Amino acid sequence: MVSPRITVIGIVAGVVLILDQATKAWVLANLPLGGSIPVIPGFFDLTHVHNPGGAFGFLAGMSAEIRSLLFVAVSLLAAGLILYFYWQTPVGQRALAVGLALLFGGAIGNLVDRIRFGIVVDFLDLYAGDLHWPAFNVADSAISIGVIIFAYHILFRKIRLDS
Repeated sequence: MVSPRITVIGIVAGVVLILDQATKAWVLANLPLGGSIPVIPGFFDLTHVHNPGGAFGFLAGMSAEIRSLLFVAVSLLAAGLILYFYWQTPVGQRALAVGLALLFGGAIGNLVDRIRFGIVVDFLDLYAGDLHWPAFNVADSAISIGVIIFAYHILFRKIRLDS
């Protein structure tokens, strides 16, 4: 019988990874780089962009080889830490387990891009007039939701992950 812990991380992270890679494959096949499809005019477009850096383009100007090695190493370290925290999560804390599984799936989704392409494919473009949020993807969304759940549990539920 498969452990419920393995089932939760397997299903949640697996769904995130599949959705992330499937949507990125669709973007790569159907939108030229820089191409855009309005979804909600004046607010939300699908726009094909490549992010060579980290969040918000962090370190995008660094040498491509060094940047790739750095981000792959950091992604692997982050995935390892997420798994460690996941296994330390008390069995009754399902929301925290799901949040960590979202983080893990998102980290792996962007890691796959970095290994395959040396960049991350982004396409969700939110804006209001000339104000644009940096483009992001399904993996980034899962990471953001996972961080919110994790932060909530740390700040308000007083969960210790070292016991």
